[in-house]
Amino acid sequence: MARYMEALTVERGGFRIKVPESWWEFDVRPESRDDLIHRMVTERLRQHPELEPHRDTYTTFLRKAAADAWKSGALYCGCMAESFGGDAPITGSVTVSLVGGRTSGGDPLPTDPAAITARLAVKEARKPGDSWRKVTTVDIPGVGPAARTYGIEDIPVPGDELHRTVRAVLTQTFIPVPGQEGKVALVAGSSQVLDLADSFFDIFDAITSTFRFTD
Repeated sequence: MARYMEALTVERGGFRIKVPESWWEFDVRPESRDDLIHRMVTERLRQHPELEPHRDTYTTFLRKAAADAWKSGALYCGCMAESFGGDAPITGSVTVSLVGGRTSGGDPLPTDPAAITARLAVKEARKPGDSWRKVTTVDIPGVGPAARTYGIEDIPVPGDELHRTVRAVLTQTFIPVPGQEGKVALVAGSSQVLDLADSFFDIFDAITSTFRFTD
């Protein structure tokens, strides 16, 4: 999975981030995303016809990633769906969202890393195969310290009435937004390819380390 080091800079209102140049990036708005994903998949398979057997896998994954990103308020969503010679593509995604929270009294929650890590819960795996979560802080060059969680987590399926979950590799980094009280930029990376968890932790860390605020 070494190809992720070839980077492409993506810039949006207020931030920029570098992602692997082979990743898919698209408009997540419901009125436009399905048509755009169809055109993107068709174009990618025209360039790589050997991937045609995976068309449905690519399309289903990208549509779900786009829908989840929209529901989370994402400003950016980038996805990978690459074939490395196995039976199925390797998939993962990174989203950037602007989020905030308030206390029960209505005051903005503090966004310094120490305060955020104090609110985040560590989860230990009780037996092999259980989900788990670590809480830490990282230093992002040019930005400063940020709170982070990473682990193998059971993520609720958005809008599912049966409250089902999906198990995934998940990294979440909470970056305080300068000049906006109570606001953080949440950079989240996820993949359902659990066997490659350590590789994805490295990929998500590398991508997040390129995050910068812009004027």
